[in-house]
Amino acid sequence: MRKFKPYSALLAALGGFLLVAMGIYFCFERPVLLPEDLRYMQTTLPVIYDSIPGLTRWLQKVFFVMGSYIFTTGLLTIFISLTSFRTRSPGAFGIVAMAGLSSIGLMTVVNFMIASDFKWVLLAFTIPWLIALILYQLNK
Repeated sequence: MRKFKPYSALLAALGGFLLVAMGIYFCFERPVLLPEDLRYMQTTLPVIYDSIPGLTRWLQKVFFVMGSYIFTTGLLTIFISLTSFRTRSPGAFGIVAMAGLSSIGLMTVVNFMIASDFKWVLLAFTIPWLIALILYQLNK
């Protein structure tokens, strides 16, 4: 039996750290409407401001809440990666796999669907999760 190396746990924790950073971005830095949002909706900011004047104030709150959830998912992923995933506790692999799939994985798929300017960055953020899961399975 091979001795377990914690590389998978560290990569999963890196995936969690990337989510923490993304959550902070969504809370404090992300503009409420990106140029790609306007392209996707086939409209302009003046049209948005004229037709739905409160939309940007509302979206700012939505992105703060969304960013908070992304941040929290990252924190929990870091914790699970460095504890249960590292010690190979029963269920840890499934939890980390589902967390990656339902968070950064789904966000990446949707961003490819809408032809986002950030789709490749998000795909790069997904890679540590995938490698962590593969290494975890290879080190049984």
